[in-house]
Amino acid sequence: MTILKKFISLAAMESVLLKSKFRGSLLGAVIGDCTGAPFEGDTITSGDKIVIQRYFDKLEDPEFKAPFKPYTDDTAMTKSVVKFLTDKPEPDYKFLARLFVNEYMKEPRRGYGAAIGEVFNKMRLSKFDDVFKPATEQFQGKGSYGNGGAMRVAPIALYYHDNYDAMLGVATKATKLTHTNTFAIHGALLQCIAVREALLADPKKKLDPEEFVASLQEKMKKIENANVDRDLESSSPEDRAYQDKLKIVEDLIGKSYEDLDEEVIFQLGNGISAYESVPTAIHCFLRAQNDIARIETGNQFRRTIQYAISLGGDTDTIASMAGAIAGAYLGEEAVNSELIRHCEFTQEMTEVADNLLSAKGEFPK
Repeated sequence: MTILKKFISLAAMESVLLKSKFRGSLLGAVIGDCTGAPFEGDTITSGDKIVIQRYFDKLEDPEFKAPFKPYTDDTAMTKSVVKFLTDKPEPDYKFLARLFVNEYMKEPRRGYGAAIGEVFNKMRLSKFDDVFKPATEQFQGKGSYGNGGAMRVAPIALYYHDNYDAMLGVATKATKLTHTNTFAIHGALLQCIAVREALLADPKKKLDPEEFVASLQEKMKKIENANVDRDLESSSPEDRAYQDKLKIVEDLIGKSYEDLDEEVIFQLGNGISAYESVPTAIHCFLRAQNDIARIETGNQFRRTIQYAISLGGDTDTIASMAGAIAGAYLGEEAVNSELIRHCEFTQEMTEVADNLLSAKGEFPK
């Protein structure tokens, strides 16, 4: 084989792997959303974990026939982000705002919160004059600290995986359309970075959770410290918030005893805020690198999502974010075809992922 042919072959292999990982990440997001939605807001007991185990066993059974699991606002907004990336040569945030509003107006009962509905209505009534303004008016001008930006950011991580600074810039502005609180923005950036790190990791090599967390900590340190006055002796809790959370993730991953769930919920959270859900999703992905007590599956992708749901709380969003990371690492091949069959919009999501990769000009020939 000539040197030229060798490089062409390697490039083709790389693009095929990227295709699998793009699909895996977006499938992970929608499957986590669909399978997690029925348990949203629940406090999960030991008995409930048995129910969840049987729930996934049934969904993976080729003989099991049941209506598909519908997606929520997580997937609705993720679809819009993909279209925003594929349909315009340069980021157009007014276009993204219109996509969000159109999706919301078409199906407002997908689980959107009241606050986000208010933002979208203000955008529409103002005829999208200043699409960033409505979000700044939320919660007495403090902005929402929810995980709505983080839950939809995976396509940005995929599309800009080879341009880190651009990824952060687009993710920040895309989040600010609805969430302007620092905790929400930084949480979205952390999720974005985690998906990118997983995408760039070799699925054939065992992931080192400590190295993964260390890389996230290093990047979040630069983000959180960007506006800190070095001369001040004290700093705001926001200045190290996610660095500190990632230290907890690292500590929890290092613990050997089996039942960590209560400690995970207490220390990391399972709520609707970005601060109480993004680090939890990352923990779920890393914890699922190995067997987890009372989760009986050899499939790492399923284990990630099942574990996220077993923690209760904001199950659809945490499972969606964890699924997006796991899918970006493992690729489409790790996703059980029966899970795909039972979740809404999964077939279309593979096409959406392919469109995203095609827009990058890296779709395998």
